[in-house]
Amino acid sequence: MTSSKDNESPLRTRRETAESKAETTRRVAREINEAETSARDAKTARLKAARLANQDKQAAAATNTAKGKSAPAKPRKPIVPKT
Repeated sequence: MTSSKDNESPLRTRRETAESKAETTRRVAREINEAETSARDAKTARLKAARLANQDKQAAAATNTAKGKSAPAKPRKPIVPKT
């Protein structure tokens, strides 16, 4: 008779225990959370830089108009009385 080890294929993997499955799940969940956090932080930094640049442009435009360099006025439509 042959032993059970002789019948096993060398390519067969060992069954995972409940603890190793839980650890794998924890690790994958942690990796996903870290990836989402880093993506969120990058987006926040990008949006903050854009907001600060926009505020700088608005402040520069406000100082230009305060010094007499006003923007050209928009033409108005004539008011036509209703008949």
